[in-house]
Amino acid sequence: MEEDGFLGEPNRVELGTCLSSYIDDGTTESHRYYLSRRTVLEMLRDRGYTINPSDIDLTLQQFREIYGQFPDVDRLKLSAAHGADPSKRILVIFCGTGAVKVSAIRNIAGQIVNKETLHGLILIVQNQITNQAMKAVEVFSFKVEIFQITDLLVNITKHALKPNHQVLTEEEKQKLLEQYSIEEKQLPRMLRTDAIARYYGLEKGQIVKVTYDGDMTRSHVTYRCVW
Repeated sequence: MEEDGFLGEPNRVELGTCLSSYIDDGTTESHRYYLSRRTVLEMLRDRGYTINPSDIDLTLQQFREIYGQFPDVDRLKLSAAHGADPSKRILVIFCGTGAVKVSAIRNIAGQIVNKETLHGLILIVQNQITNQAMKAVEVFSFKVEIFQITDLLVNITKHALKPNHQVLTEEEKQKLLEQYSIEEKQLPRMLRTDAIARYYGLEKGQIVKVTYDGDMTRSHVTYRCVW
């Protein structure tokens, strides 16, 4: 006697799409570079820099067709100008898998042209950066931000439980302080090392409007000042 769904063809259970179709058969390395590059582009866009939407919308397959399964970090380098002030330019450089030493920083410095017009530099590292290399970074005349590639695999601002953050302009900041007759030091604080502060590249004294609106918390607005 045949059992339904096992030996009996007439009553055979049809399976859905094979799970193997969801398996990524490409390299982990290319996937990591793809995700971190996309997050960086979104981060620059959210900071007001001019970013081509097609660069952000690039699929993993398209990324691999352009950069290969083992991307050359030199090809991943990118730069962008600020929408409100095109003279404000930022450069993004991906570092290799080894420890970042002084020689690597010197090599990066040698790659940068028109240093006088550069507003900022973002280094994406995959390993530790030595103390000597950190000291070498400090001599740059522009702001240098260092991110671990693992911190950029997911865009934290897109997390379902993350409240909405809006960076106030200087005019909006002054209006807020005057409205409530307070000083910025009286506002709740956000450290510069906070993930959101780092995402937006915030400096001390900037104010962020935080809007909570979800099932987990009641809807309300608060403000935090970066310290």
